[in-house]
Amino acid sequence: MTEKLFTPGKLGDVELKNRVVMAPLTRNRASKQGDAPYDIHVEYYRQRAGAGLIITEATQITPEGKGYIQTPGIYSREQIDGWKKVVNAVHGEGGKIALQLWHVGRISHVSLQENGQKPVAPSAIKADAQTVTEEGFVDVSEPRALEADEMPRIVDDYRRAAQNAKEAGFDMVEIHAANGYLLDQFIRDGANKRDDAYGGSPENRARLILEVVDAVTEVYGAGRTGIRLSPLIEVAGLKDSDPMTVYSYLIPELSRRGLAYLHMVEPGTKGDMDQELGQQTARLRELFDGAYIANAGYDRASAIRVVASGQADVVAFGRPYIANPDLVRRLELDAELNEGDQATYYGGGVEGYLDYPTLEAQKAA
Repeated sequence: MTEKLFTPGKLGDVELKNRVVMAPLTRNRASKQGDAPYDIHVEYYRQRAGAGLIITEATQITPEGKGYIQTPGIYSREQIDGWKKVVNAVHGEGGKIALQLWHVGRISHVSLQENGQKPVAPSAIKADAQTVTEEGFVDVSEPRALEADEMPRIVDDYRRAAQNAKEAGFDMVEIHAANGYLLDQFIRDGANKRDDAYGGSPENRARLILEVVDAVTEVYGAGRTGIRLSPLIEVAGLKDSDPMTVYSYLIPELSRRGLAYLHMVEPGTKGDMDQELGQQTARLRELFDGAYIANAGYDRASAIRVVASGQADVVAFGRPYIANPDLVRRLELDAELNEGDQATYYGGGVEGYLDYPTLEAQKAA
């Protein structure tokens, strides 16, 4: 019997050949001068096209949205053309691919910003975090608070990035509203101390996310737009005094808009959470009527279990995809997985990026 994890599925309007998703994985290998993907990215993603869906590494929508060295963008001609080659390679292997739209907000450093300007955030509160610059790991810089009249510009940046992604040929886009980045900063009262229409109440703090969703779906359609949330995860010191209340407002609003999927970064690993967190996650999951991507360090057994039970429609795998380009095949056969070399996870060239062998290559050797 074929486990449901390995059978065709669907996310919104997009048909998948299996229910294994390659999660976004920042690898810091974009071109140094233009933050663009190039030939090594084409091969990297082509190798992993056996996934039901690839979600690309986080991709900044503007120079202002950059928070780490050598992360790719989707705002210049060079970047669009580079991504188009990636998309064509994945499609050539029968795969599907989504672009993750990213603005880091306060998780940045002045050396990474144009003209050395301060990063932007909902409020001028420095994150308890570090980032990577040309000088190595450094504390992030103190941000400036966005003015209310700048919000349409932020929304337009997302809209334009979606248009560029569509030109590059991506099957879908994913709005990154998780892991302590800009949209996550707006919804959480630990970072958002505003007293205008974008701060205070859950409705106000969710406003920017929903405006971004509406702008992106105008370009891609709701059936080809997903969103990533991490409601019960604290990253970079980002907290909320009552996450269940604010996300219990946001998630039904996302559901009402008919988004293709909700990609949830769950607390715990392999889907194992303490009882309270598990109950909270289940309650939030029930508020969304569309497809659900589970993401919590799942292994083969736990992924098979949650898909078979209906707790998730598909499961996202992250780090296992670094060292196993043929991960779906290995999971199907219950074959041994390659171990990743953490020293080559971030930055560098082809070593630790393109040179992990497939099962077939190992057998041939």
